[in-house]
Amino acid sequence: MITYYDDRFVQVTSAAIRVGGRSYPLAELAGVWHRRGERSWGALAGRGAVGVALIAPIVAAAIGIAVALSLHASISTTVALVGGACLVGLAVGPLADLLLDRMDRSYDRGTRDLQLWAEVRGAPVLVLQTRDALKFGQIYRALQRAMERRALAHR
Repeated sequence: MITYYDDRFVQVTSAAIRVGGRSYPLAELAGVWHRRGERSWGALAGRGAVGVALIAPIVAAAIGIAVALSLHASISTTVALVGGACLVGLAVGPLADLLLDRMDRSYDRGTRDLQLWAEVRGAPVLVLQTRDALKFGQIYRALQRAMERRALAHR
């Protein structure tokens, strides 16, 4: 038996696909397809919030510099305001890696439910549903490879 994909929840082998507690022998699958569900506006809003969190300190620093230069205050006050604004802008530096990682993971998770369907004994069955686009792609491709190999072996 060949294992094409294996994690805690899903296993794709040359004999079957197992999802959770359910098992579907490849011999019983007449066809496999995928569908994309509705867009999750909450996931998009979260991604937007991360983008705003990345940009906000830089915008605040630019506004602080503009205000400091337009006040026509003493040089020491202007330098203090510009310095403070620059420190606010630099505050995004340590957070940038964390925020960019979070943004990257939001793209991996996707904004839509991805569904893996199969025709089992003549009836369409929802085999898997996830929002994790990377994991879904790996599982879908593993199942395609398993079914292709099975079809070649039974010719």
